[in-house]
Amino acid sequence: MFQGSMVALATPMHTDGTIDWHKLEQLIEWHIQSGTDAIISVGTTGESATLDFDEHKAVVRFTVDIVKKRIPVIAGAGGNSTREAIELTVSAYQGGCDGTLQVAPYYNKPPQRGLYAHFEQIARAVPLPLVLYNVPGRTACDIAPETTVALAKIQNIVGIKEATPMTRLKELRPYFPKGNDFKIFSGEDGICAQAAVDDLIDGVISVTANVAPKIMSDMMRAGLAGDSTTCLSLNEQLAPLHKALFCETNPIPVKWALYRMGKADLGIRLPLVPLDEAFHNDIESALQHASLL
Repeated sequence: MFQGSMVALATPMHTDGTIDWHKLEQLIEWHIQSGTDAIISVGTTGESATLDFDEHKAVVRFTVDIVKKRIPVIAGAGGNSTREAIELTVSAYQGGCDGTLQVAPYYNKPPQRGLYAHFEQIARAVPLPLVLYNVPGRTACDIAPETTVALAKIQNIVGIKEATPMTRLKELRPYFPKGNDFKIFSGEDGICAQAAVDDLIDGVISVTANVAPKIMSDMMRAGLAGDSTTCLSLNEQLAPLHKALFCETNPIPVKWALYRMGKADLGIRLPLVPLDEAFHNDIESALQHASLL
């Protein structure tokens, strides 16, 4: 159902912080034309933390309306309140999404049995494919492999995004080999090419794809098809970007990169701020290395 290069889409904003609907539509069309396999709407890169519930739901529904089922739309619908996550998931279901991405509850640091209960309740509440999202660097909790294995037995929990090192992918893959109904997606752009070549993943949920959708799409298709030479060669084009786009907290760098490419304005919401000028040259050089400028 979900595979390949999936973009964690940035939410373009005007300089006053309001959503730029026109630029959002243009970005969506660009991704579809460039071969992106799915769009994640209002995830971390989409500034889910600073969109209110009405805006969150509106962006997701707008994305669904523009995509028109040409590729899957996966809504970021997680939270550290199970009730609120269910509310967002119901809205995604009613709005026509193809699935949801559910981040591990952050700040309140539930134990593993709490994580299991949280995701189980969401999955039971809404008959929509659910992708778990493990990002310990942001959430201060880790979905343990044994918890993932247990959750994978629930029919509509269909995969996990692991923003973790290669070692975790190697731990999980024996439980979910290629062809399994439960999919493993990397959330780390810097390792996804090698992970694809090593048959450790079924796709990537990518920040870099925001600015290089075609290269990321071609790279992942090659890697998943076993063409390691093409995959790793394309990754060489993107390697400086993988690094530069995390020179400050995501999505600060990617929003500046989109601005530099003429794809969006500089708008971003506090407490995030525009990219420090000290990093402008790094990102510009990385974009040039990838022939994106």
